[in-house]
Amino acid sequence: MIIAVNASFVNTHSGNNADFIFDYFSKLAQQYPQHQFIYIVDKGFDEKYITSKNITPVIAGQQTKSPLLLQYRLNYKIPAILRKYKANVFVSTDGYCLLRTKVPQCVIVNDLSFLQQPQYFTATWLKFYKNNTAKYLAKAETIITTSQFLKQEIITHYKIESKKIEVAYQCAGKYFKPVIWLQKDVAKEHYTDGKEYFLYSGVIDSNNNLITLLKAFSFFKKRQKSNMQLVLASKTTVTDKVFIKDLASFKYRAEVKLCENLQPETLAQITASAYAMVYPLLYQGNGISLIEAMQADVPVITADNTAIPEICGDAALYTNPNDFNDIADKMMLLFKDEDKRNQHIIKGRQQAGLYNADKTAAAIWQAIIKCVDSLN
Repeated sequence: MIIAVNASFVNTHSGNNADFIFDYFSKLAQQYPQHQFIYIVDKGFDEKYITSKNITPVIAGQQTKSPLLLQYRLNYKIPAILRKYKANVFVSTDGYCLLRTKVPQCVIVNDLSFLQQPQYFTATWLKFYKNNTAKYLAKAETIITTSQFLKQEIITHYKIESKKIEVAYQCAGKYFKPVIWLQKDVAKEHYTDGKEYFLYSGVIDSNNNLITLLKAFSFFKKRQKSNMQLVLASKTTVTDKVFIKDLASFKYRAEVKLCENLQPETLAQITASAYAMVYPLLYQGNGISLIEAMQADVPVITADNTAIPEICGDAALYTNPNDFNDIADKMMLLFKDEDKRNQHIIKGRQQAGLYNADKTAAAIWQAIIKCVDSLN
């Protein structure tokens, strides 16, 4: 079988979701060497992602940054590649489908935030998603989501049959694990001058409710009078100029550390050395940063919305993400009550153990096989 994959995850500075996709397609390529995987990539892709002899990268052109160029790629460039390599199935890893091909398609959907947060999208991208998402989901033979929450959103908003959708939960990578005190001290010396820190891990911009996090940290500092720091960590470059400007004028700017373009092993070290993860997002379809923290024995303070309660169960300390006072109260609770913190570390370790890499890879493979079989 020839499996074509829209492999945006091989691009430089891809985010957490990209790592999730890469890990499982690498696993599948190694597990099924009798099948060929065609990775459809951009110019300048990172060759470290080509991990098996049965993976062939095919360049589709430059990375697309506008809806118009993306539609040209989806309607013409990728279908031409499928014809050339006689693909039996196409797997879209970023929620898009090809409307001009008869090749069966399996689409992975890990974000539908434009439905609940349209204000965070430009007019052109919002129009693109509103005009095309229903078509893509209808065109796909099978759909993979990263939570039951997302599955239900698809069923509710797009009237897609439940049997068409498989849930494949994300899992933390191998680097995310508890570290000994000596390793924590090394990380703290390097990033926060030896001081304890709260951590946010993910895309760093205002859309992720980080201004509210800064307000909560400010309230915490005023109340506790401690030398606690805040680390904002990301695998990608910070491009939100408005947030950077707001951060520059923040009263406690010297105690907020911005770490960007991090490699997975570096992010894992920073995560495992944190006092706690604070994750105030207003929308989340998968919660991979939370799973990474729990697997590394770091307690999490997070929002009580969207997919997060499903992902974290009773392991998290939940807060109202719109109320910086509530977030600060939870930060102070963990800071003052070490027993409470330890209880959430234990619960988090147990919760993270529910996410099994082999089970996730099997769910993805099942969706691909179901996709191919749907035309027989």
